[in-house]
Amino acid sequence: MGIPAFYRWLVTKYPLSVVEVLEEVPGVVNGEKIPLDTSKRNPNGVEFDNLYLDMNGIIHPCFHPEGRPPPDTYDEVFKDVFRYIDRIFSLVRPRKILYMAIDGVAPRAKMNQQRARRFRFSKDAADAAAEEKLKHDYEKMLPTLEQAKTLDSNVITPGTEFMASLTSALQYYIHLRLNSDPGWRGIKVILSDASVPGEGEHKIMSYIRLQRNLPGYDPNMRHCLYGLDADLIMLGLATHEIHFAVLREDVRMDQNKSKRGAEAKSKLEGKDANDNISNQCFVFLNVWVLRDYLVHDMKIPGSAVKQDIERLIDDFVFMCVFVGNDFLPHVPSLDISEGALDLLMDVYKKEFVNMGGHLTNSYEVNLKRVEHFLQMAGLNENAIFRKRSQVEKEKRQFFKDIPGVNRGGLKGTHRLPEQKKNPKAFWEFLEHSSKTVSATLGNSGAEEVPPPIITTASNGTLAVVDNSGVEEARTHITVSAAPASSGISAFVDNVKLGEEGWKKRYYAEKFEADTPDEMEKFRMHAVLKCIEGICWVMHYYYQGVCSWQWFYPYHYAPFASDFHGLEQLEIHFTLGEPFKPLNQLMAVLPAASSHALPVLYRKLMTDSTSPILDFYPEDFELDMNGKRFAWQAVCKLPFIKESRLLAEIAKVEHFLTEEEKRRNRVGLDGLFFHISHPLANSVFSFCKNTKDHPKLSMAKVKRRINPGFRFG
Repeated sequence: MGIPAFYRWLVTKYPLSVVEVLEEVPGVVNGEKIPLDTSKRNPNGVEFDNLYLDMNGIIHPCFHPEGRPPPDTYDEVFKDVFRYIDRIFSLVRPRKILYMAIDGVAPRAKMNQQRARRFRFSKDAADAAAEEKLKHDYEKMLPTLEQAKTLDSNVITPGTEFMASLTSALQYYIHLRLNSDPGWRGIKVILSDASVPGEGEHKIMSYIRLQRNLPGYDPNMRHCLYGLDADLIMLGLATHEIHFAVLREDVRMDQNKSKRGAEAKSKLEGKDANDNISNQCFVFLNVWVLRDYLVHDMKIPGSAVKQDIERLIDDFVFMCVFVGNDFLPHVPSLDISEGALDLLMDVYKKEFVNMGGHLTNSYEVNLKRVEHFLQMAGLNENAIFRKRSQVEKEKRQFFKDIPGVNRGGLKGTHRLPEQKKNPKAFWEFLEHSSKTVSATLGNSGAEEVPPPIITTASNGTLAVVDNSGVEEARTHITVSAAPASSGISAFVDNVKLGEEGWKKRYYAEKFEADTPDEMEKFRMHAVLKCIEGICWVMHYYYQGVCSWQWFYPYHYAPFASDFHGLEQLEIHFTLGEPFKPLNQLMAVLPAASSHALPVLYRKLMTDSTSPILDFYPEDFELDMNGKRFAWQAVCKLPFIKESRLLAEIAKVEHFLTEEEKRRNRVGLDGLFFHISHPLANSVFSFCKNTKDHPKLSMAKVKRRINPGFRFG
């Protein structure tokens, strides 16, 4: 997910970094669509060498699409995935490499976030089902077994049957395209499936770094990365590649305009206007243009300390990590919707000389300079908290003054004043709600929250629904209300940031520190772990995983002003090794998703005598922590004790079936190309020379693919 609202901030501040994608429309003859010839030149006037697909950003919207019913079977999901890839391929038309990367086992630092999301998804789904059962005769509406296959998106996790089936489907799809599509004929296709450890985007970055280090690498190589997460933009900057673009759906301020254009285009093409795969409009975010913007904004003319352009870019990436990432809770005073990035950039320019130069050197962090930088940023915390408190008071007063607004605590719907009785208040409410949501969250796709949807309630009145489901890249969960069982009560602010004594109250409330000594102990340890985390993230972005086991052990972060004494800290990491796929499932899935696990593994989640049952609570606290939307709440789940978990798994692992053992193995990237590709002769020669090798063999063709069958 990365940084919520980052994409909107970026395109607002640096608008020329984004350009709309021109898309060639397939021809139609006698009602039949004629496939595009992707071997022809790209209509956008740029020829890309390599296309990288962050596949989870494709899988999730195909698993639970917006605007139409979800697919009933896995086969339908796979066909949608094939269509999605076809469309992206036709937009980019790579000439050398297509790299498909599916999320594999993640580092432990990411697992905690995955665990929180999956538990939250399961809880929301259970609450929604319970509410539906009260409204209708739910028992008569239970889906069939075949339909139920796609109800739980938690199966989009390494080690499940779904992911194994997806790999087979993609292998089939790749063979089909290589044999039937002229645009695929001359490229190499790399499939890094869920059995290969690492997050998809970071497997892609590792591949790019590897290629850059090879003799004869072309520095003018043109790269295009498809995905929705905000951190893809930071990763693009971190490559320091000259020609790098991020392709993504255009979900900016002109959503309605895009939707109207897509609907018109659909009619011309004879498509269903509800087909979310066909109706998305795309943009290229050109990282090289963004680089020029950043250098212009951050460069200090006449500086007494020399500035390096590449290190300026690295320092910007470092500042973005402080505003938000997938591995650490955000610093309370640094909210991008309140101008946190602009503040940090301003402090950076003002203090660059006083700091002594750059904050980073590639992934290496200068702790002495970082301490100075954060202390200067921390001087603004009181003003930030006071302003935030004032804005919240004004919001509460606004809603209080509107007759008919629901005051029943935190809900997923807010009652609107009736239009006929009070039209002025009605439209003021809608306008204010729209502006507030847009200003606070933006409309940037996966990492942000869609705007409110106006619906008709059961009693005929209008309601604004907080359509705020976010799960992985594009998960869309709509929670119509927050039942009592959701674990969220009306938010009570016991910390009162901005009022005298706020820091003491924060550590007492969030870290349960009762005495000044305990408070200082927690502060020092939280600062140490947070700085470790920042160093870990920078290494992850620039060099890859430096520790598979490291994670931040708290639910909350310290304040910017708390980061002092950093120069004395010693930061060390031990690489370790990734979890096995089934072990990760045990670490991130709730008991409600235990159906995705082998039988004996399920019992460890659900059996009342299980020694690790405490890892899988059905109820857990959701702390709104001053946020507006329920999805922003902090899930206060117990952290997994790795040694306990692995010890219990070891007792049952030897009972796995052969198929389950296969799903639990660490895999390798697969390389595919057409027999006419120049690489084919080298590979055949290699296979011929190793035909007697005990561990190498050439697979025989079992069944030829019918090239007329286009969608798998």
